[in-house]
Amino acid sequence: MDLYSKNTMLWVLGFMLFLANGDNYAAASLLNDIAVDLDLTLSKAALSVMAYMMSFGLFTLVFGPLSDRFGKVKVFLTASMGTAVFSILGAFAFDLPSLVVLRAINGMFGAGIFPVAFALIGDCFDAEERQMAIAKTMGMAFLGAATATAIGGAVAYWGSWRFVYLIYGIAELILVVMMMRILKKDKPSLNRIPSWVAYRRVWSHLRFMRLTFVIFWVGFSVFGTFTYSGILIQQSTSYTVLTVGLFLSLFGVGTVAGGRLAPMLRRKTRNAFLVITGFLGFGSMLILSAGLPIGFTAMGLLGFGMAFVLLQSTLVATIIEKHPEIKGTVMSMSGFNLFLGGACGTALNAGVMNAHGPEVIFYYASFLFLTASLLAAVFVARFEMRKKIALRSCEVVY
Repeated sequence: MDLYSKNTMLWVLGFMLFLANGDNYAAASLLNDIAVDLDLTLSKAALSVMAYMMSFGLFTLVFGPLSDRFGKVKVFLTASMGTAVFSILGAFAFDLPSLVVLRAINGMFGAGIFPVAFALIGDCFDAEERQMAIAKTMGMAFLGAATATAIGGAVAYWGSWRFVYLIYGIAELILVVMMMRILKKDKPSLNRIPSWVAYRRVWSHLRFMRLTFVIFWVGFSVFGTFTYSGILIQQSTSYTVLTVGLFLSLFGVGTVAGGRLAPMLRRKTRNAFLVITGFLGFGSMLILSAGLPIGFTAMGLLGFGMAFVLLQSTLVATIIEKHPEIKGTVMSMSGFNLFLGGACGTALNAGVMNAHGPEVIFYYASFLFLTASLLAAVFVARFEMRKKIALRSCEVVY
């Protein structure tokens, strides 16, 4: 694949992840409008978000092995088409059961987009280019998440919550048609091996599993904390919900910036890269917990987003090399642990916030993020050392 084709692929994958993540996170700004329109309580309207999240989390483990068995492009296009169609259908929900079912199916297909996209990048880019490609795409994905609240709030304010799902769905559908022309079908890497055999390979690999354990804590400290960043800003300012949503997009800007800087920074700082990343995230989250003027909060959000994508892209690029023959399965495990960590962090931090306020969440999470980064620095450095030794002796490192 030439450079133009690779860049084109990154752009279309990045935009699909942007839209799919936005489709997910935009719901946070729509619950009140959904409740009023469908004559529901706020807690019942929130069931649609829960249905999406639960379905997304469960099926994250399914699509990766399917992509190894049937081809990554075929599975990715199927998942993208499914999420586009059911996002559009979600705009026509007429009561709670129809909304919950449509959002659950949407989440099921959405679960196939993330792991398979990064597995596809792993196939098309070699080890030297891989982190750059993963980081850029990851930055677009989380820019979509960070801007979704503002986009959803703005569209719902000027129109209806239904327009939000409709617009995201139509945009995804247009992109799927484009991707059918751009993405070239790949060959399956595992034709006859059942999914449980592929998972047994990774579950029995201690060095792989400890990296996914670190990814769990990254999700816990980042997603489990970012959920409450809007409340943190609202409590310290008089900003409207729409303004807060725009302000939170700075996290997404940080992820995009980190995605572009990651390869250069890692090349210059070498083994100190993840240590520096850990202290960047640590300092940024401490700034957010300190209740400083809004300019410092902006700097904290930018640093928070940058540190996250620097750490996560390094971990993803490393675990892909652990089992290159089953990249889809590997990325499913990575994505599942990231979102499981985020769900656990969100649930636990709800009690912490009610008891002590959102500032305390960021304070404790800063130490968790630093610890995860330092552990990652040790594990990745050991992997790189083993890889160099193996290259010298012409062996393969697993």
